[in-house]
Amino acid sequence: MLSETALAREATSSCNNETFGFSSALPGADVIQSKFLFRPWLTGLFVTVAQLAIAVLLLAPEGTFSYRYSSLVQHDGFWFENIVDRGYQTIVPPINHKVMEVSNVAFFPAYPALAGVLSSVFRVDSQIALLLVAQIAAWGFWTYFLLLCERWKLSSSLCFFGALVIAAHPAAFFLVAGYSESLFLMALLGFIYWSGADGRAAKILAALHGIVMSATRIVGIPCAAYPVVRDVFGKGWSALRNPRRWLQNYGPSIAVMAAAILGALSFFIYCQVRWGRWDIYMLTQSAGWNIEPDYFAVFRPSNYHWLLPELSNPTEMSQMSMTIGALLLLAVAIVELWPAMRRRTEWTTRIGIYFCAVVIYYISVSGVASLDMESMLRYEFCVHTLIVLAFLHFLRQFRLPPLPVRAFGIAVVVIACAVSLSVQVWYVWNFTRGNWVA
Repeated sequence: MLSETALAREATSSCNNETFGFSSALPGADVIQSKFLFRPWLTGLFVTVAQLAIAVLLLAPEGTFSYRYSSLVQHDGFWFENIVDRGYQTIVPPINHKVMEVSNVAFFPAYPALAGVLSSVFRVDSQIALLLVAQIAAWGFWTYFLLLCERWKLSSSLCFFGALVIAAHPAAFFLVAGYSESLFLMALLGFIYWSGADGRAAKILAALHGIVMSATRIVGIPCAAYPVVRDVFGKGWSALRNPRRWLQNYGPSIAVMAAAILGALSFFIYCQVRWGRWDIYMLTQSAGWNIEPDYFAVFRPSNYHWLLPELSNPTEMSQMSMTIGALLLLAVAIVELWPAMRRRTEWTTRIGIYFCAVVIYYISVSGVASLDMESMLRYEFCVHTLIVLAFLHFLRQFRLPPLPVRAFGIAVVVIACAVSLSVQVWYVWNFTRGNWVA
């Protein structure tokens, strides 16, 4: 938040009368700090609590509060619980079907590691620890989303509808469930936020968020290139054509990228030291889940499905989400192209976000293509979030449209969100009862 930092510095100047005045057209440093510290954090907490209350109090199965709350741990959550309780265990090669008591090295370590620390320090059950970590991370995710909106000086209405479009996604409830989505998105948005700030402390915070990001999901590894992509396009081709100044122009972003991949690199080194195979994660995914990456899957027309899926068929919904994800990315390319050609857009600010969305989509589709796109609904949620975030920044460059246009746009968004929330309610109801949804 460069503008706020500049104002705070002005307030400390000995020749600035704002320091001593009781009224001013500009906010003082204390007001700025209060705004920075409380508004995004409190709003993020409110959204997280609202998501949690709807899932636990309204949709979870009947029973005590602890039973309803623990129903948010299902499917992959049980694997995370096994890792928290037993640590990583496997035979080499891994067992050729899903047995967590034999081979459980099928998930990256950041989420279960943080839950394990929380469980040990506060003496809580591992299931509760997993949920607390996920929900604290969800709070962090919403906070960073709002901080980015604040940095870009977006209007309150844009922030509200942007948050609504994200929260209404059918898979948004995974933010408060026993899954790693919220931790990954919190780390990713924190990485984006601090990478765009000035100062050594900001770079250190960006690196720390990047380490958590790459240690949470494998797609975090290519996302670590975000600051480099942003700087390459932001500084222009003239800077790229001058190799003698590369270190000056791109050195800090390359250093942040290198630090960010340490999370995944540490996991691979651990696997190599313990089992003699750095790729035991990939082997376990292949042996237990039959995952065989198809890096040409996004280019195969047969992988795209156009029929309206049945709610009771989560595989069809995931297949459709792959198609919707591709359409969204194509729409973004079209919408961005014309203003960019006329040099009337700040596309260089968004290019890094689009880069992360594309690599997450591509790697996710490549990984689940052999499973008929199973779980793609959940993976596409991360892509959806980044597209919404970038689109909000895109809209800020336009003047306020006429009232009829605004009314029509709001009506379309509200109707679409209502339909999507209805689907999410159905999925939460099924998920908390142990049914597979994504």
